Amino acid sequence: MQRFAENLVFNEAPKFIRQLQNSPGIQRGIKLGMDVIAGTAPSPPTEIAAGRPVTRTSVPTAHRARKLVYAPDLDGRADPGEIVWTWVAYEEDPTRGKDRPVLVVGRDRQTLLGLMLSSQERHADDRDWVGIGSGSWDHEGRSSWVRLDRVLDVPEEGIRREGAILQREMFDVVAARLRADYSWS
Repeated sequence: MQRFAENLVFNEAPKFIRQLQNSPGIQRGIKLGMDVIAGTAPSPPTEIAAGRPVTRTSVPTAHRARKLVYAPDLDGRADPGEIVWTWVAYEEDPTRGKDRPVLVVGRDRQTLLGLMLSSQERHADDRDWVGIGSGSWDHEGRSSWVRLDRVLDVPEEGIRREGAILQREMFDVVAARLRADYSWS
């Protein structure tokens, strides 16, 4: 019994404390506490209205490799080749996020597989992004880029039907990169 207690106190407890110290939740709590002590109000998180599912999961693109088919059909279900809008949680702070356009490239039952779009020109020279031009998904008519290295798992109930169909030629450009760089077929 003494050996068990010594192991617990001298080996396991310090490991547990280190894990707690490195926990993102604990770090957010510490930051919040420091903000309260300093009298600075934290910026209000951008949150989604209750009830609408949120896109929280993204994985390396090669992990979702599958056959690509261009099949947009405005039938009420999101299909590959369509751009839809959904709330996407930030990777660095999942309590916050942004409503953004996503190119649907596949489906896994009720979960859509999507690639995030951005209108930030800094992505023009980034190998992990590919330009797709502008379209009706951006009301300001800005050029957009598709992020290739991460696939979002998008709950179908969490999308807005407001969106667009990506031109076949542009979908083929995205598909060619997914096939060449991420083992899609």
